[in-house]
Amino acid sequence: MKLTSREQDSVVILEPKGKIMGGPDATALREVVHEVINEGKKQVVVDLAQVDWMNSTGLGILISCLTTMKNGGGQLRLANVTDKIKSLLTITKLVTVFDSYDSTDEAVSSFQEA
Repeated sequence: MKLTSREQDSVVILEPKGKIMGGPDATALREVVHEVINEGKKQVVVDLAQVDWMNSTGLGILISCLTTMKNGGGQLRLANVTDKIKSLLTITKLVTVFDSYDSTDEAVSSFQEA
């Protein structure tokens, strides 16, 4: 997995690419979320448009990132959830835990509305 990040309207957008399966990927994603909180940023969108696959460890990573953001007083939203990942979230009932949006722009805008 490759991970890039950018900012849009004071929201940090994390863009993983490839497969989220644990191992070094898990560490990289968690470290970035901790850095974001340490920098005082409270709003994160994880753009899943370029994620090919995610296993249960990958889901655990997302849950960990969500928990870290909430514990730090922040919020995490998902954008561009692919059908494969949406199916995984539905089967595990995690679809009710994450706020998901069809596009990155919608996810970013949702912070302004809150």
